[in-house]
Amino acid sequence: MTVTQISAQELFQAAYQNRYTWDENFPGYTADITYKYDDQVITGQVRIDANMKAEVLNIEDEAAKKAIHGQAWEIAVHRVRRSFAQTHGANTFRYGSKDANGAVEIFVGGKSEGDKYKVRNNEVCHVHRLIHGTFVTIDTFSSHDTGEGYLSHTYNSVYHDPETGAQKGGKSDFTDEYEKVGNYYVLNRREIRTEIAERISIQDFIFSNIELLG
Repeated sequence: MTVTQISAQELFQAAYQNRYTWDENFPGYTADITYKYDDQVITGQVRIDANMKAEVLNIEDEAAKKAIHGQAWEIAVHRVRRSFAQTHGANTFRYGSKDANGAVEIFVGGKSEGDKYKVRNNEVCHVHRLIHGTFVTIDTFSSHDTGEGYLSHTYNSVYHDPETGAQKGGKSDFTDEYEKVGNYYVLNRREIRTEIAERISIQDFIFSNIELLG
């Protein structure tokens, strides 16, 4: 009996296509936002349209508005459905090692040379990518199974300088919660705990009254 070894690209592509994304009929949505940061509580609205453009409404505080817009943009950009060829067509993939938890390392060559992923149980559980001149490393510990693909539940992220390898800023731990609105899963809460100067800063983004547009 011959065991056929699937290629690194096939393994990674299957996990990439297993991510939960919104389809081309996604109409966008509005939601109330409650942003809790240390001892501040700020409320307003968020709107993400069908073209994935994010807006923050009825918030005066510029720092809070920027923080909320950053999260709304992140929510939208990660739900956009792009084919594997669109995203990774100029890349090559090769196997690295397998860790004790069964995660398989995959090194990227070609356009994104130097990037690295790990795949476990048909999910990408480790990302190491050069984004805007900084290495971003994300480890995912648990996920939501929507039946139409997976969504990360608990994960962390850390940034490093690509030249020196020095850590930039504190490590952040994330917890994401979702609810189904119509046919779509939408983030209704994200908690971010970040180590800053030996203390933990907590940001809580709570989305409520989520309504699809159109």
